[in-house]
Amino acid sequence: MGGEGALSHQELLCRLQSLSERAVSRYALPATVTLQLINLSENATYRVDDSATGSKWALRVHREGYHSRTAIASELQWQIALKASGAAITPTPIRGNDGEFIQTVAHEGLPRPRNVVLFAWEEGQEPAATDAAGFETLGEIAARMHAHVRTWQRPPWFERHTWDFETSLGERPHWGGWQDGMGITREALETIGESVRLIERRLGRFGKTPDRFNLIHGDMRLANLLMDRGTIKVIDFDDCGFSWFLYDCATTVSFFEDNPEVPELLEAWVRGYRRVGTLSAEEEAEIDTFVMLRRLLLVAWIGSHSETELAQSMGVAYTQATVPLCERYLSRFGEARRHR
Repeated sequence: MGGEGALSHQELLCRLQSLSERAVSRYALPATVTLQLINLSENATYRVDDSATGSKWALRVHREGYHSRTAIASELQWQIALKASGAAITPTPIRGNDGEFIQTVAHEGLPRPRNVVLFAWEEGQEPAATDAAGFETLGEIAARMHAHVRTWQRPPWFERHTWDFETSLGERPHWGGWQDGMGITREALETIGESVRLIERRLGRFGKTPDRFNLIHGDMRLANLLMDRGTIKVIDFDDCGFSWFLYDCATTVSFFEDNPEVPELLEAWVRGYRRVGTLSAEEEAEIDTFVMLRRLLLVAWIGSHSETELAQSMGVAYTQATVPLCERYLSRFGEARRHR
């Protein structure tokens, strides 16, 4: 890894802060605004405050090399279309002084410029993890978003990642190989590998027809939702792309897939989804496969993003707890281990 890879974590944070302070001058904001880092994951997100008026904004500095400028523009285009249609409440991007949503800002301490987007601040709190009623609402929101996608005419230049088996757990993974997850043991390699092969077979049978595989949010976990006086807002479309609609269901239980309340929450999601859209019994029966796909994709993400606080907080324990989940999945679907 060249360039930024040679920087310490603290050096990178300092330079991103400096770049962000330059970036705000590209917008019609007061010169006295202050910036505070509120999240560092794929991107660095800052809260921008104007103490004189109490106004707030969110400034997102995109990670180097993850999305092209066209891909970022595509994400913003979908968010705007969703909000305009009433399918979902999404953040509002703000144009810079040059009329562009995306600003490309350089810093002498970084090898390449970064793409930056400013959003109006969205009030709200992360919903409670164990709230079945909230998961019913999540299902309804997902169904509305999926219905919107089926009829929305994307711009001809639209470009986003595809999240299928090959780019998740296969030969071309966006987030690195699951085999490089933190604390992978010989036992984990064997059990997870068996699960990966089962997932591949089941997804192959499930198929990728447009009624099942299309543009999705791709990260509808609780941290990317805001509850504001009974209204749920959907934020952080950074992982939106082309995948199975049911992957949006699986992402709602990200990082706590082994909690005992998960089956009840997923059932609540299905109830909510069916209030707005259709979900066949065959599709519902495959939700476990998508939960395992997501879980193993997160094992890979933790391994390839070990510098982030979230990855460090989950770490080896997350990989270790994945093995019994794989055992349960293999046992339930009964296609594996015939050779033992």
